[in-house]
Amino acid sequence: MLLPGKLFSLCLITVFGCMCQKHEDPRQAVFLAGPMTSEQVEGLSGNPSEWALLDTFDCGYALPPESQQYFKFLQTTGVTHYKVPLSWTQLLPTGLSSQPQQAVVSCYQTLMKQLLDVGLQPLVVLHGSTVPEALRSKYGGWESQELVEMFQQYAEFVFGQFGELTDSWLTLSCLDELRDAELQNALDAHISVYQRYHQLFPGRDGGISVGVKADKVSIISNTRLLRYSDFISIKIHYDCTIGRELAEELQNVLAKCEEKPILFYEVNIKNCSPYQFLSDTNILKVLTNGPQNVFGLDVVDMLRPADDIQPRNTSPTSSCSMTYCKVWSDFATMTLSEPDALLNESFPDGFQWATSSESFKVEGGWSEDGKGETIWDRWGHENHFFDNHTADLACDSYNKVDYDVYLLRGLNVNTYQFSISWARIFPSGQQGSQSEKGALYYDKLINALIESGIQPVVTLYHWDLPQALQDYGGWTNASIVEAFKDYADFCFSRFGDRVKTWNTFSSPWVVSHAGYGTGEHPPGVKDYVVASYQVTHNILKSHAEAWHVYNDRYRNAQGGEVGIALNSDWAEPKDPSRPEDIAAADRYLQFMLGWFAHPIFVNGDYPETLKTQIEQKRNKCPLSEPARLPVFTAEESKRIHGTADFLGLNHYTSRLINNTDGGCIPGPHGVGDFQAHVDPSWSSTVSDWIYSTPWGLRKLLNYISKEYLNVTKVPIHITGNGMPTEYSGDTLDDTHRVDYLKSYINEALKAIHLDGVNVQRFTVQSLMDGFEGPQGHSERFGLHHVDFDLPDRPRTPKQSAYFYSKLIENNGFASREKLFNAQETKNIEPNKVSPLPPSIVPSQAKNVWSRFSSQTNFQRKLYHYGTFPDGFSWGVSSSAYQIEGAWNADGKGPSVWDTFTNETSSIPGNADGDVTCDSYNRLDEDLYMLRALRVKSYRFSLSWSRIFPDGRRTSLNQKGVDYYNRLIDELLAYNITPMVTLYHWDLPQALQKLSGWENEDMINIFNEFCDFCFATFGDRVKFWMTFNQPHTIAWSGYGLGKIPPNVKNPGTAPYRVAHNLVKAHAKAYHTYNDKYRKSQGGQVSIALNADWVEPKDVNAPREVVAADRALQFQLGWFAHPIFKNGDYPDAMKWQVGNKSELQGLSETRLPAFTEEEKRFIKGTADMFCVNHYTTKIVGHLTARLSPPSYEYDKDLSEAEEGDSPSTAISKQKAVAWGLRRLLIWIKEEYGDPEIYITENGVATDTKTTVDDIDRVFYYKTYVDEALKAHNLDGVRVKGYIATSLMDSFEWLNGYKVGFGLHHVDFTNPNRPRTPKRSAHYYYKVMKDNGFPLPDDERTLYEEFPRAFNWSTASASYQIEGSWRTDGKGLSIWDKFAHTPLRVDNSYNGDIACDSYNKVDEDVAVLKKLKVTHYRFSVSWSRVLPDGTYNFINEAGLDYYHRLLDALKAANIEPQVTLYHWDLPLALQKIGGWENEIMVRRFYEYADVLFSRLGQKVKFWITLNEPYIVANLGYGYGTFAPGIIGKQYIAAHNLIKAHAEAWHLYNRKYRAKQGGIISITINSDWAEPRNPYKQEDVDAAKRYLQFFIGWFAHPIFNGDYPEVMKKTIHERSLAAGLPKSRLPEFTPEEIQRIKGTHDYFGFNHYTTVLSYPVDLGKQQDYEGDRGTGTTHDRTWIGSGSFWLKITPFGFRKILKFIKDEYGNPPVYVTENGISERGAVDLNDIHRKHYYEKYINQALKAQVLDGVDLRGYTAWSLMDNFEWAAGYSERFGLFFVNRSDPNLPRIPKSSASRYASIISCNGFPHPALGPHECLNPEPEATTAQTPDTTLLTTTPIPPVNMVNFLGLELSSDDAGVALYVLFAVLLVSVLGVIFVVYGLMKTRRKLKKTAVASLKMEKM
Repeated sequence: MLLPGKLFSLCLITVFGCMCQKHEDPRQAVFLAGPMTSEQVEGLSGNPSEWALLDTFDCGYALPPESQQYFKFLQTTGVTHYKVPLSWTQLLPTGLSSQPQQAVVSCYQTLMKQLLDVGLQPLVVLHGSTVPEALRSKYGGWESQELVEMFQQYAEFVFGQFGELTDSWLTLSCLDELRDAELQNALDAHISVYQRYHQLFPGRDGGISVGVKADKVSIISNTRLLRYSDFISIKIHYDCTIGRELAEELQNVLAKCEEKPILFYEVNIKNCSPYQFLSDTNILKVLTNGPQNVFGLDVVDMLRPADDIQPRNTSPTSSCSMTYCKVWSDFATMTLSEPDALLNESFPDGFQWATSSESFKVEGGWSEDGKGETIWDRWGHENHFFDNHTADLACDSYNKVDYDVYLLRGLNVNTYQFSISWARIFPSGQQGSQSEKGALYYDKLINALIESGIQPVVTLYHWDLPQALQDYGGWTNASIVEAFKDYADFCFSRFGDRVKTWNTFSSPWVVSHAGYGTGEHPPGVKDYVVASYQVTHNILKSHAEAWHVYNDRYRNAQGGEVGIALNSDWAEPKDPSRPEDIAAADRYLQFMLGWFAHPIFVNGDYPETLKTQIEQKRNKCPLSEPARLPVFTAEESKRIHGTADFLGLNHYTSRLINNTDGGCIPGPHGVGDFQAHVDPSWSSTVSDWIYSTPWGLRKLLNYISKEYLNVTKVPIHITGNGMPTEYSGDTLDDTHRVDYLKSYINEALKAIHLDGVNVQRFTVQSLMDGFEGPQGHSERFGLHHVDFDLPDRPRTPKQSAYFYSKLIENNGFASREKLFNAQETKNIEPNKVSPLPPSIVPSQAKNVWSRFSSQTNFQRKLYHYGTFPDGFSWGVSSSAYQIEGAWNADGKGPSVWDTFTNETSSIPGNADGDVTCDSYNRLDEDLYMLRALRVKSYRFSLSWSRIFPDGRRTSLNQKGVDYYNRLIDELLAYNITPMVTLYHWDLPQALQKLSGWENEDMINIFNEFCDFCFATFGDRVKFWMTFNQPHTIAWSGYGLGKIPPNVKNPGTAPYRVAHNLVKAHAKAYHTYNDKYRKSQGGQVSIALNADWVEPKDVNAPREVVAADRALQFQLGWFAHPIFKNGDYPDAMKWQVGNKSELQGLSETRLPAFTEEEKRFIKGTADMFCVNHYTTKIVGHLTARLSPPSYEYDKDLSEAEEGDSPSTAISKQKAVAWGLRRLLIWIKEEYGDPEIYITENGVATDTKTTVDDIDRVFYYKTYVDEALKAHNLDGVRVKGYIATSLMDSFEWLNGYKVGFGLHHVDFTNPNRPRTPKRSAHYYYKVMKDNGFPLPDDERTLYEEFPRAFNWSTASASYQIEGSWRTDGKGLSIWDKFAHTPLRVDNSYNGDIACDSYNKVDEDVAVLKKLKVTHYRFSVSWSRVLPDGTYNFINEAGLDYYHRLLDALKAANIEPQVTLYHWDLPLALQKIGGWENEIMVRRFYEYADVLFSRLGQKVKFWITLNEPYIVANLGYGYGTFAPGIIGKQYIAAHNLIKAHAEAWHLYNRKYRAKQGGIISITINSDWAEPRNPYKQEDVDAAKRYLQFFIGWFAHPIFNGDYPEVMKKTIHERSLAAGLPKSRLPEFTPEEIQRIKGTHDYFGFNHYTTVLSYPVDLGKQQDYEGDRGTGTTHDRTWIGSGSFWLKITPFGFRKILKFIKDEYGNPPVYVTENGISERGAVDLNDIHRKHYYEKYINQALKAQVLDGVDLRGYTAWSLMDNFEWAAGYSERFGLFFVNRSDPNLPRIPKSSASRYASIISCNGFPHPALGPHECLNPEPEATTAQTPDTTLLTTTPIPPVNMVNFLGLELSSDDAGVALYVLFAVLLVSVLGVIFVVYGLMKTRRKLKKTAVASLKMEKM
């Protein structure tokens, strides 16, 4: 904008305007222009005559159309207010408010609205002073009271007409012109109007004043008028010749105005330039030194040209906007120390604390789930970035929503800003390409945020344009506006119900500048002449359209806000003394910030500075166009202006700017004629563009507030601020970032408090290290460190994260008193359990073994879904010595563990607890983890020697007390209940010198410590445990001597110590009960440890007694005295007493309690706290007598449970089912107490850091067992504590193992804590309060289509037998089974099920199943003995004809498999499937079957599971023919053979036979072992492609899967081979194979968990696939090691087939489960399997749209299961092989399968019992040599129960049971009443009879 006059002069204007900022008055600075003159109105048709000061325009005629443009011009100069003197006579010609001139009223209203529209505030003047002649003639002058009244009426009218258009008023602008009575009346009139105004508009900003000349101020000051003016309006005149006199006059004036705000209403400059006035230091000194608040001045004269300065067409390089000059000069007057001083204040309540991320920087998953390629993906793959980094994986946030939200909870933010990937939502950028999976990812993230109390702030576009849009020009193409609008519309509609704050764009300047200008960013366009400006143009229009979409369609319903996040540096003049540099700094801001902000926030157009500068450059450079700025139409400007509900600011640094001649060079520096520099003294960062200049933020905020938000009153959101650090060195101790954030955030605070800037949010960039564009991972902005070298991408908080979380906690920099939520005092009465009689031997709780020890694996592992009650206490634990460190800091005394670890070398690595996790110094870091976990409780212990260094009260260490006070207070502030253990093994060493716990004095000494703790912490601690695992203290510490104090006296010391511990506990309990319970209301108990023990033989009473004895010696030793009768268990007293006597001792080694002690001890617990880890197998043993030992006293042998997983600690297997049994035993043994599981966890070794799947499985199984105990067994489990919060010093294991939910790096002095996968899992368990029934487990009650095929299956070799009968040839399985060590137990298929001779029997059982189809295979060698059609064996064909005829008679359709693995041996002799001749031989074989059987068969399967044939038969060699390493060539020929057979049928037989033909492919479903890790996700995908895709892809899609071809090719060449080991199909073969299917035949059994493995150069299928597999421990096993019950995978893989292969018709041709071992016809596991799997198939068909046509149960009967022989049994019918007749005996599963078929699915139980659920029972008895098969009846499905002859759901049965119970209760009560009545009558009769008898005797 062209402004005349010296730049410095204009900057000095701001000195006057900023006076108010030096005072408390928050009044806005006023720069006043106007009023409009008649000449100006006339001149607006041409060029504005902005300097004219002629007759004031009085609305006597209309405003010209150009007036608003003139006002816009004024606003760009920095003017804020405009004088609008009203014409009293024009408005009210008669003086009566009832008779206004409406046209004049409308004119003034239009004028004021125009001012407001451009951002100018009207200053309305009611009147000057002289009474207009028209009014004087009627009412007289000011001496007339009538005129005064008329003026009051006039004012009332004016307020009514214009009061809503302004808040600044002058009643009389020339009061100084009046004298005497006139003056007095005018003053009275003003006062009356003043009072009326404030009645009408109470509390409004602005105010009302009068105007007076400076030399007449006494008119006001000497009267009461000063009280009735909100500010004083003064007119001053300046003449260069008498400037000094003006300064003196002003000093006198200001002294008279007291502290009233002052407005220089008129400033008239004469005989000199404005520069001279502004440079007058005398005036400046007067104005700056006084107490007055000068808040504004008239700038009209300062805007006029002066001949002695410069001509009016001065270049803009020497001028700046008034806003910039004002802000710069405001801060230029500060002292040097003022900007750097820290403001110790708080942010406003409700301030939003945020951190951020951007999609392409963190998400990864660059091609997952259909995501489209972005311009950043393309550039990364073209190696444009540092060290060839890409964003392909980034932080893997696409898979780690839970991980990221965990960090946010720990960080304590209330807001999270992230961007959506356009290409993930619309892969092509266009609406029609929507990806639902992409949207679901953001749904999941948003929902997780809201669940955690964090508000999502969503950026629609952060630089990652879909490449498909860039291919059409990207942001340079105008059509992108509509595409972005559609994208925004979708996001608003999809997410807007939860997202209330939207950024349309983030840092769009970077897109225009770096993406399309310099080409430093993708898409790499280097065009700063046209493209860069066109991009901005389209972005602005896109933003506006998005805003309008939200405003028009969503705002009312969703109530959100939409803004834009603009980036800007602060620009400081390089040389403040040079006006040119000041102007250049202003231009820098206009070219960066104003380029986007001005159109949106000011006037819908680019800044005048920008437009003028470009136009001048274009004129200057006619031969080389430097820039082409597009032009907005009037409609576009209008649509853009005002399209923001807030202004988002990304700010990182500042620049020093100097003026230069940029010549004709394109780009902002060339076109803008400026250069940017940095001060060498500024603190640098790893980035060459970010320097720490915090003061720049405050200045920029002030500038934005004044330049853009003075009219549009929207808030500022700081949407990005941060700095990068290096990727090497100490990445966690980022003190530089802490300093940066501290200073920048404080500058924002100053802007709010000191400058009145409306900042509502501060966002730290960024949540974690990410992919930083061209810098890749080399620059780190994160508050959390991400290790990009590890596939887990672990996130670890840096010191800056802890700083920021603390700042958020305090809401700023003011010290805040910690507030905590005092817990309700509730346990005023002790909650102690009632005394119980002593346990018998064995205890009554022995029924636990009789109930549970005979459970099958299925019953044990059947997962229980449900939740704990509300209020369940979830927590984590630690203990003092294990985590605190600071072993000798702040006066702490040594403990026995300090002494031990510093003297012993027996702990691995000579580890000690001197530092351990350093929690004493890192409390904030521990709190971060607890916040993130959202635990309800935290169990920790007090270090006795930290509080009492020598163990006694006299040594009190206040610093130790302070530490625990702070810990407790912080926990309560976050609603975490402290659960405090008073003693966790770390006895003060000084007390051990007194013999420690062997000394009875310890009872009182411990009580003294407890008393102090209760008194000091008990107002906040409500859950106390006296001791942790006293068994460990007594036995390991004083018996074995393994742990401190290392006393080895196993025969007596453990008993003495335990005796003292029990009494010490009881005394502490009574101390609390007597002194503190009433006021504190807490609970006290003791934490006991117990393994569960199983008897070696549950059927042997002696073993059961031994198991019970083991529990009594471990748990009962302490629990029996406390929870029962105050004494030890009889089993223990008996054992130790007898052993002692046998050892020749005069008395038992077990001390005895006196009766008084027993009474004192019993019942001293308010709840039962138990620590549990594992289960042992126990047997009776006669142990040694010498030496005396607690161990030998038990007479037990102990072994590990054999079937459970090992852990990192020997003899501590993970046996989850033991926990349930232990809890029930405690319930039964100790009178049903409330139970808290106070420790439970598992150790992993140091190799396991963050991906601790074993711990996940541990918690998944153990917590579920606790849930079973609660929900199914009625155990009162009240809480569960996971051990432990973090890895720590693990006692004798040192740091060799870890129990933590968080990994601690003990090699790093910062002891960084990184959440493990188990932390996220445990958080979810706590959030869900257990395990709610997932959708996968819910039964769908629905039917299959009417024509659905129900089938069962077999295969020729597995059932037929007759291996040499009727001319059958040998097969490869005949030879394989007769080869030693190939088949389990030397079984073979010579007889198998003898189905060759039992067609009728087989069809009979098929009829019982009610199947509609039967799948069987033809034995190739039975039909063609040598494999060729040289000889066709008619006897063999006859067998199949007989079978087909029998099926037809039974109305069962055949499904015939041509090849089910039993290749004729003759063909194998010529190479079998390795030989391509097999393609022809199979073709010929198929031709025979089609021609001979085709009229009876309409459903053909060419090959069954070619994967097994190729991989197990020709790859691993575990199946026939036992070949190794030839799977790829075998598979190649199998696929071609299938295709030829299909073409044969299609060409020759289909038309006349009308059948269908395809192939059956088998596959597991694969889940990633860690679903949060892309590496595992990729492994699962690779597993599927190498399994199902190997065969399905060529047939359904054409050729092998790309991942197979690429991987095998690369690995083959890397091994030095000339070509890929995977054969290639020719193009002709690809075309011939593709499409050779009529349906998808599919066999499925189970699911695996997949993860990557690197087998190096191993050149085989396993090496190529590069995946390992495992199973979830909760999955129920079967008779086959590889087969786990995983029904959810069935639905998923069916959906996969639909999506991957075009939704073909699917026939499930095999699905079933095996068993092994003893035969049980009540095969509940198989019934469960079929119910769950078939229901998942139903879901796939009904819910997922899978075209599922049929289901086949494998298998019809137990048969020869290949290499497993007859050890594994899959059958629905048991084949009794001990009976020569091989009878087929139905199992319970046969009945259940038949009922499902009869129902054609699953009828809803709400409809009542369905007849299809009641098939005829099969009662059968069969004998085997080792097993008796009892008569069985159909058992209802697992989710159904037999109830009084009806099959009901468990819920319905429960309701029925309650109803019957109620009826029974009523009946019983009725009976009681009847009996009572009868007895009463009987008594009466008896009395009568007795009386009669007496009478008779008389």
